[in-house]
Amino acid sequence: MTPTTADRATAARAARDPAEVPAGLPRWAYLPAAVGGLFVVLPLAALTARVDWTGYWSLITSASARAALVLSLQTAAASTVVCLVLGIPLALVLARGRFPGQRLLRSLVLVPLVLPPVVGGVALLSTFGRRGLLGESTEVLGLQIAFSTTAVVLAQSFVALPFLVVSLEGALRTAGERYEVVAAGLGASPSTVLRRVTLPLVWPGLSSGTVLCFARALGEFGATITFAGSLEGVTRTLPLEIYLQRETDPDAAVALSLVLVAVAVVVIAATHRRDAHGAWR
Repeated sequence: MTPTTADRATAARAARDPAEVPAGLPRWAYLPAAVGGLFVVLPLAALTARVDWTGYWSLITSASARAALVLSLQTAAASTVVCLVLGIPLALVLARGRFPGQRLLRSLVLVPLVLPPVVGGVALLSTFGRRGLLGESTEVLGLQIAFSTTAVVLAQSFVALPFLVVSLEGALRTAGERYEVVAAGLGASPSTVLRRVTLPLVWPGLSSGTVLCFARALGEFGATITFAGSLEGVTRTLPLEIYLQRETDPDAAVALSLVLVAVAVVVIAATHRRDAHGAWR
């Protein structure tokens, strides 16, 4: 086929700047993409349509609702800190380390991604419960972990940690090791390389993983109710409050669900900003 003038012009633009030439996206892709978008948007729209706006403020400002929201934000923030403290070294070891059993360790770390949260709660109860693997020792020290606010943080950290590890490990493998090798060759210590080279390079992956971690902790339900119970002001987070209100006051459950959706949207949106070319980063 003989190239047309337009084809030659497109080829010339591609040679000058490949970013100026749009990729050949198949038109059929728009239909399933639209269906996928509607699949997510429609339930959220339906939730919004069911809200009793006349009594919305009173529903979300009740004492139990406020206590649940505050507890959710506090425990999700604490869980995110725990995941950062444990997840960053874990991702570094998985991405940069070389040792026997590395693949097995990676598989085990990712198990909570596919594990039913209730099973995670049972596992935590078997570990930190009164008759658990470590529970008897902590009881002797006067520390009761199960059915406490600490249990909420542990449950949220257990289910959220893999999100941080996956995001950061992927970013580390994509970034490669060439700049780290150069910095080490110039005499930088491993800690300096990590602080000055590695973490700045993978910052987008780290920030995305942190957001995913916080969002997952904020919405945790199964492991929390199994391991921590539902004590108002102590372990009853917003998802648990929504579940309880659904049985007694459906309007309150819908209103609180919208609050949780709004908080999640704000958290995710706050971590993204457009660069000069309008692309997300």
